Amino acid sequence: MAFHEFIQLDKNSPEAMYIQIYNEIKKFIENGSLKPHEKLPAIRNLGSKLSVNNVTIVNAYKMLEQNGLVYSKVGSGTFVKGDDNLSNVEDKENIKKSLTGPKEGTVHENKSEINFATLTPDPVYFPVQEFKEAMNEVLDRDGGYAFAYQEAKGYYPLRESLRDYIINRKVNTDIEDIHIISGAQQGIDIVSKALINFNDTIVVESPTYTGALAAFRSRGANIIEVPIISGGMDLELLEEALKKYSPKLIYVMTSFQNPTGISYSDEKKQGLLFLAKKYNTYILEDDYLPELKFSGKETYPVKAIDTEDRVIYLKSFSKIFMPGIRLGFLAVPKSLTSNIMSAKHTSDISTSSLMQRTFDLYIRKKKWQGHIERMSKIYKNKYDITIKALREVTPFIEFDNPEGGIHIYCKSDMDSLMLGSIIKQRGASVVPGRVFYLDNREDTHFRLSFAAVEDDKIEEGIKIIRNAYMDLKNLNSGNLFPYL
Repeated sequence: MAFHEFIQLDKNSPEAMYIQIYNEIKKFIENGSLKPHEKLPAIRNLGSKLSVNNVTIVNAYKMLEQNGLVYSKVGSGTFVKGDDNLSNVEDKENIKKSLTGPKEGTVHENKSEINFATLTPDPVYFPVQEFKEAMNEVLDRDGGYAFAYQEAKGYYPLRESLRDYIINRKVNTDIEDIHIISGAQQGIDIVSKALINFNDTIVVESPTYTGALAAFRSRGANIIEVPIISGGMDLELLEEALKKYSPKLIYVMTSFQNPTGISYSDEKKQGLLFLAKKYNTYILEDDYLPELKFSGKETYPVKAIDTEDRVIYLKSFSKIFMPGIRLGFLAVPKSLTSNIMSAKHTSDISTSSLMQRTFDLYIRKKKWQGHIERMSKIYKNKYDITIKALREVTPFIEFDNPEGGIHIYCKSDMDSLMLGSIIKQRGASVVPGRVFYLDNREDTHFRLSFAAVEDDKIEEGIKIIRNAYMDLKNLNSGNLFPYL
């Protein structure tokens, strides 16, 4: 039976038809139903079988090709990519699997490896007892209602608590503009669905969070990278991109950016907002880890100075709380509420009513603030140990002091993929810098996170990195000898 007979399309869905077709074919490629180098149906033939026009099929095939799933031959057609011709997406996944340990949000199980790759907190720091007490209180208080469906925007008292929480970040927004989501990745996916159509343009920092790149790619967007430099994105290059491409969205992380650790200066925030207004675009601000600022003056997000409703504010709690509860929120401009609601409705990930009610009570009982203060002390100590250990291995490894967060962006004069491989062999792991770029370019940076590393293992792990560097240096000079 031909694979197109299994394609399921919903013509009543707000999701564009070509996106649905793309997702269906992608599924068949990933599950092996479509084999490497197998030819896809001719555009006209598939359009006829699915009762859609040829342009829809062209757009779906183009999106598959842009995402490295298929290749085309002039005069021959479109074919599934084979193992001998991996896409950038596949390359990145392989790199991450082999060098960076488990995916973000999962617990690192290899206790013998010093895992500088994951950003996920060590479960030993999860406030299990406090959260359990709050959950039991919710169950006693609400009974079966704790398991009822919430309104689409989320549990109202929690949205009220979160509104009060971000007031401390100088963000004034209405409760009706707050939407509960299941973490940062779902928030980016929802905004992508709400704003971005095939061939729309998006501007991102370079380098940037890989999950954002994946979400924007899945929408068939044209992604323009603008370098992030001291104090934030290069605003001159950003304006050139805005003039040339008229993007729908600018995606930024203004606090301890992933992976660079750079935080935006007040001047860069003001300039970013000015340009968004001037060129009639929106900013998606991922307010990453402002709670973990260890030195310098307190800073506030771009949303705090957004008088024009240009900023979509995104906040997740997974990197400082318990990732398994999957909680975050969006503060959305009123002009985008309808689009966001429609996109959220099509999402297959929802946060349970019980978790929302429990987290609300946890905040109201001041337990959240206490947890933040505890984690800030824990991470500050890890940060200090890491900075001290890194200073002892310079000039082999260079880095800038981010003054907070849970990771350091390091640089050597060696390709990060090769260096990461040797580090892995020696019993530690980091994230090669190339995975944070759209084209998986050769890069000499790597991200080093201390989030899940025991204090007494940090120095040992950094010595492994130093020795791996020396091994690679000597290998390149033809004089390899081990540093034990």
